[in-house]
Formats: sequence, structure tokens, C-alpha cells
Amino acid sequence: MPVPAQPPAGGTRPAASTGSPEDPRTGPPGRPARRRARRGLLRGDAGAGAAELVIVTPLLMLLILGVIQFAVAEQAQHAAQAAASQALAATRVQDGTTGAGQAQATTVLAQEGGSLTAPAVSITRTATQATVTITGGVQTLIPGIHLHVSATVAGPVEEWTGG
Repeated sequence: MPVPAQPPAGGTRPAASTGSPEDPRTGPPGRPARRRARRGLLRGDAGAGAAELVIVTPLLMLLILGVIQFAVAEQAQHAAQAAASQALAATRVQDGTTGAGQAQATTVLAQEGGSLTAPAVSITRTATQATVTITGGVQTLIPGIHLHVSATVAGPVEEWTGG
């Protein structure tokens, strides 16, 4: 013998849909309630893509600027190293002076040091050793990030021994 259907826990069974436009379970005739329900779920997400874009775009731009900032710092480091090497070469020759090294460093920095701000050149020369140190800042792309570079090279002073 078949078991009779039990009413829901509330004690009453929901009424059958009448198909009228006033019935909340169905829409206008010809439109299934399932499609309306799916559209209703999506309505709550309207504008979510724009909100995510507003959050992600500045972060992506900051990441790109960070990469460019560190590339500029590497270029400034290269310029400081090149100027220090050339200044050392001018300073350590047999009749070289610290003034010749300073002039050579200034020339190289004028040519290559566009990303190096406020470069400072320090040259010392003793009877046996010459040392050149160049320090400076890096052009800032991101406010609040101040990078500095330094390059130091040293070498023996050349001397001629007659023989």
C-alpha cells in the first residue's frame, strides 16, 4: 500500500502556482521562474568587477613603478661604478693627481649619470694606493622611497722603475 505524502514541517503544503503575474513564484507567462531566479542572484554582483578593478589597478601601477624605480637605481649604480673606475685610472697613473681623477669623474657623470642625483666624489692618493668613492642618490619615482648608491674602487699607484 502506498504511503500518503506527508505535509512539510510547518504543517501546511504550499499552494500550487496559479501562473498569474502577481504570483511571486512565477513571472509573466512564458518566462520560467528558474531563469528569473538566476538573474536575481546575479543582480547582487552588479558592479563587483568595477570595484575589483578600482582596487587592483593602483596596486598594479605601484608594482610597475617599483620595478622601474629599481631599474633606475641599477642604472645609477652602473654610472657611479663607471665614473669611479675612470677616475681611478686617471688618478693612479705615474704623474696622476686627485684633480685629474676629479675632472675625469665629473666628465663621466655628466655623460652617464642622469639618474644619479647629487653625486659626491672623494679621491685619496698616497704614494702606493689610490682610492675613489662616488656616492649619490637615485631619482625618485615613488614618493617616500629614497635610494642611495655608492661605488668604491682602489688600486696601486703606478710608478716607473728605471732599469
